[in-house]
Amino acid sequence: MANPGEQVARPRRGWADKREAITRGARVVFARDGYTRASIDAVAVQAGVSTRTIYNHFGDKEKLFTSVVVDSSVQVRDVLIARTRQHLDACTDLESGLVAVARAWVATMAQFTEHFALIRQIATEANHFPPHVRQAWQDAGPQAARAELARHLDMLIRQGLLTSDNPERAAVHFHLLAFAEITERYEQGTLTLDDPETDEIITAGVRTFLHGHLPR
Repeated sequence: MANPGEQVARPRRGWADKREAITRGARVVFARDGYTRASIDAVAVQAGVSTRTIYNHFGDKEKLFTSVVVDSSVQVRDVLIARTRQHLDACTDLESGLVAVARAWVATMAQFTEHFALIRQIATEANHFPPHVRQAWQDAGPQAARAELARHLDMLIRQGLLTSDNPERAAVHFHLLAFAEITERYEQGTLTLDDPETDEIITAGVRTFLHGHLPR
């Protein structure tokens, strides 16, 4: 035990630890305050580092925000891809498999609340972001996840279970029909993700999708 008044040496946080702390802290602050109102000072307090440390790691607020959005998008993308593979790699019941995928994608909104708060900031403060920020988010997250969905739909098309001459567009149709309404109503506060109506929307959307894409 240290003697009274004796200073106890604390382990120094390494470069990677500080960067991770800054990323976590920035995600909280940007999700809470938005891009415009968020300050580097607030991020520093949340992360437990100095503002100089943040500037040394990221340069400025725009680069910090871009890094946070990309990092968060990659986490969500990896979950979406894993769940798509889980339900469609060896799908024996097409409708139930597609319903399961839609449910799994919807569930990420509750699992990654801060991420989707960040994405809403991009939508509401679009004029404050250079085009490359939005493109970086799209490349890291939504486009990659949808490309994996399109790849699985293409596999089902090749097996003769679905019909389409454009799997990428079919993936867009699936997204719009199966859970776009849920996303919109959830963000407006008129629907909760555990509401029984959520399942009704997903099931009806998947059946409509199949009506347009089942072989005749």
